[in-house]
Formats: sequence, structure tokens, C-alpha cells
Amino acid sequence: MVDTRKKQRTDDTASPMHTDTPTNGASSPMHTDTPHASTVCISVDIDGAPEDVREGLRLLVAGHAGGYFGRRGASHTWHVRFVQHAQHTLTVRRRRMSEEQGEQENAECVTVHYNTKTQAFRGLGRVLALAREREERGGVSAGAEQAVLEETLQFETLAVMLDCSRNGVMTVAAVHALQRSMALMGYTMLQLYTEDTYRVPDEPFFGYLRGGYTAAELRAIDDHGYLLGIEVVACIQTLGHMGQVLQWPRFAGVRDTSEVLLAGDPATYSLLERMLDAAAGPLRSRRIHIGMDEAYGVGEGRYRTLFGARDGATVFAEHLEHVASLCRARGLRPMIWSDMLFCLAAKRNALHAYYDATTRPASGCVPEGVDLVFWDYYHTAPDVYACKIAQHKAVTGAVPWVAGGAWTWSRMWCHLPFSLASTRASLLAAKRAKAPAYMLTVWGDEGNECDFFSALPAMLYVAQSAYTAQDDGDVDADVDGAALDRAFAAICGGSLAAWLAASSLDDLPEAAGAGAAHVPPSMPSNLSKWALWEDPLLAFLSPQYRGLPLEQHFSATADRLLSSALAADARPLDRLLRLPGLLAR
Repeated sequence: MVDTRKKQRTDDTASPMHTDTPTNGASSPMHTDTPHASTVCISVDIDGAPEDVREGLRLLVAGHAGGYFGRRGASHTWHVRFVQHAQHTLTVRRRRMSEEQGEQENAECVTVHYNTKTQAFRGLGRVLALAREREERGGVSAGAEQAVLEETLQFETLAVMLDCSRNGVMTVAAVHALQRSMALMGYTMLQLYTEDTYRVPDEPFFGYLRGGYTAAELRAIDDHGYLLGIEVVACIQTLGHMGQVLQWPRFAGVRDTSEVLLAGDPATYSLLERMLDAAAGPLRSRRIHIGMDEAYGVGEGRYRTLFGARDGATVFAEHLEHVASLCRARGLRPMIWSDMLFCLAAKRNALHAYYDATTRPASGCVPEGVDLVFWDYYHTAPDVYACKIAQHKAVTGAVPWVAGGAWTWSRMWCHLPFSLASTRASLLAAKRAKAPAYMLTVWGDEGNECDFFSALPAMLYVAQSAYTAQDDGDVDADVDGAALDRAFAAICGGSLAAWLAASSLDDLPEAAGAGAAHVPPSMPSNLSKWALWEDPLLAFLSPQYRGLPLEQHFSATADRLLSSALAADARPLDRLLRLPGLLAR
């Protein structure tokens, strides 16, 4: 069988964020040996660190793109050590080292006190951001007293979900790069959304020509995550969104509709057993996401022919109970997207029913031990999220997981301004409700044409907020633009302002003289995708944009982005801005 995906690379040199940053004190290729007014060299005591974080520290130092580790000619040297403690708070202390300790005048000791591996690696990310701040402020010393930073994750789980099902299965090396950034930000979980992009033994048409992960590749991702304190969880589908599988005659017997599996049939559950084993078997985690969202028409296709007309909510509940029992038999704790509980209760196959504040979810549908994931990527008012969170709690007695979205779907570059606005609202509501988990989803609908690394600023924003205590009603108490810019430059190696500017690819400029008549869209458009793929002979979109200064808008955007991409020596990740820059051009 021919695999249409690019040849898999398990070494991290294929990563878009990889540099040859040395770990033995040699000079970084991105920096000269000439001392600057204020530069920081970070020396991590890996061999002296507790054993549980040594290998993870080696991965982070070797794969970092910022050039802080082993920098020659720096005006300041920070010696970083790690100490494990019993408290649940991450603490970073910095103090000047004395000459009696045999150190140079501008040497400082930075101690990261951590409880979990996740805290240790976020602590290193915070050290990087502090070094960036030191350089920007011109080398103000910490003094003899200690400078202290303390923070606590406000959720039990902080996750990213990565869509690998829209004709763009991320390579192992790229996932590793993403995991390293996640570790420096403080994430605890990565979910890989794979509808059919994992291999099921003896089922060659499951994911046929879709480049699915092998068991060995899943183990490689899991092993990398384990070293970095990141739990890797399978995120699959067990009811709807199965069209890529059900299109093949091999699976005609388990088809209800073109997208939905046939509930209640033994052959369906035999297949699901093998799917659960294939997806979760290579991973350490005993949690699994079994999907079940947007299963419109469940019980209304072949099911009705075979079993008669039955209420969709009843069919859904019975199927969920059966799949949950298969999970329990394997020691797995399942979670599901919660939208069908609302849509089936309202008898409407549309997301309007999910987000309608008057819709109450179907009761008695959720077995014990199944977690609900409430997802909403569209609203910017915290009260909208708070209302739905309360409705979920009424069903199970527990606050659900809350999932926000980095707007990467149906476009070429993540729309960061709206991503930050919507996740801010959902984070505020989630923290007020004491949700157990927050998950940022990175979807690739319509061909996965978006560069998923363009979501890094949204990932960083969510992480910064998740480690900000909810004590004054303001989720952004410590998430200001300057702090985000420093952290993005230090952790990822990019310019936050330039990456935000790339989102203007999809912004409609105002027509001359529009004034108050101009009404901005309530959600971001995907102008760049439509403009790129519009048939120039049909040109059915062009008349809609008559009078808008699109040429000037795109020209200015291209100039800024390509200029940043060409100047990427100082911020190496900015080279990825070449894609949106060329699209604008």
C-alpha cells in the first residue's frame, strides 16, 4: 500500500523549530561572541538536577531556538538549578552569586523549586522570559536579596488538542517540537485527534492512503511527552465523523449514515474494540477521548431499517453506555464532546441548539465515569460560557472540561486576535467555575492548509492565563502584551507583534469613507483563503469587495511579514512568517 504522507522523520532535525543549539557551552550559531550591553547566558545544571527531569531538560536545552543556552560573550551568566519540593506551587528564586563562590561579577544563581515535571519545565520557560526581560531592561541586578516568582496551575489538566485528521498528519519530529514548546509553557496534556489516522491491525482500508500514525510512531510521541511531563491521550471518534472510514465497501455493514456508525450492531462494537486497542494501546495514559460530537442523524439511516424508529437520544445513550463499558474493560476513563446531549434534546441537528441558552441537555444519557467536554470557540462574553457550564453540571453533578479554540480551521494562518478574545472569555468562566481541565483545540477543517505553529501565541496566552490566580475577577491580571511578547520571544523565538499582524490576512479593510456604516464581522472571516482559490474567470467574490483597498492592505501586510522573515536571525521562528507574507504578496 502506498503512503501519501511525507516520509516520517523521528529525528528532530525535521522540526520547524529545531536549531543546532549546543549543550556543552559552545557558542550558539545565532549569536556572535561580541559582548552586548546586556545579554544573558543560561547554564543549566542538568547532571545535578533530580533524576526525573534530567532527560527532559536535555531535550529542552538541545532543541531550544532562542540561543540562551551556551551563549558566548554574554554580559551576565545565570546558573540554573532544580530542586523538588512538596508544595504544589512553582517557585523561581534568583540571587547574585558572591565572588567568594568563585564566580564572575555578573553571575547569578536561579533556583527552580518544583513539585511535578510540568512545573520544572515551565519554570525553565519562566527563566527564559526573565532573561529576556533582563536584556530589555539593561541588566538591572537582582541584588543580594532573592527575586521570587510564584505561581500555581489553576486547573488539574491543561491540554492542547491537535487535529491530525484533515489531510495533514503532523510528523513525529514536528509533534516533538510542539511538545517542547508546550513543556516550557506548562501544559500537562496533548491529545491527538485521529478519526482514522492511526493504524488498526488487519484493517487496510481503515485510514487508507491517509498517512495514519503507526503504533511505533505513537509510542515515540508518547515517550517524548513522558520525558517532558506531558500526558499523550488518544482522541478518536466512536460514532460520528466516520465518513473517511464508512466510504469503503469493507465497512458497509457498520454504516448507519454516510458519517455515523451503526449503533446497536455487534459488528460495530467488534470494530470499536480494535479501534480502542489500536489508539490507546501504544500510550501510557489511561484516559481516552471517544468523540461522539456532531453525530447528526444517529438512528435515522440503516438503523431505522434494521431496528425500527427510535428516539435519537435513546439510541445515543445506549451506544455511549456500550462504548463506555468497552473502555472500562480496558482500564480506560473516557470523555466525550457534549454537544449531542443538547442537540438531541432539542431535536435539532445544528449547533444552534448547543449554544442556545434555553436548551437543556438530555438527562440520563451519561454513564458514571464518563467526563463531558464543553466546547465553544465562538463567544467573547464569559457569561455565555458560565451558563452552559452550569447546565452541564446539572447533568452529571460535576463541572465539565472546557475547550476553547485557536482559530486555525478554514484558513491559512491562525486568527490570533479572535482566538485570544474567545479563549479569554472561556478561561475566565472556567476558572470561576473551578473546571477540572481546560483544553485549547487546534482544528484543521477544510484541508488543513493552516500552519499549526501559527497557533503558538494562542497556546502561550492560554498557558499564561491558566497559571494566573483568579482572585480579582480579571483573567488578564498578569497577561499583558509586554509580558507575552517577552515570553514568546524567549520560549518560541518569534515576534508576537509580527505574528499578530499576520492575522490581518483575513481582515477586511474598511472602504474609503465607510465611517460608521462599516460593520465588522462578529467572527473572523477567511478572506485570504477565498481570495487565493477564487476562480479568476468566475470571480464571484470580487464584486463583493469592490471599493475595498485590498491591494494596499495586502501589499502592506506582505512588506511587514517578509521583512520580519528576512530578519529572523534574532528571532528564528519568524522565518515561518514567509508563508503568510508570500500569500499576501
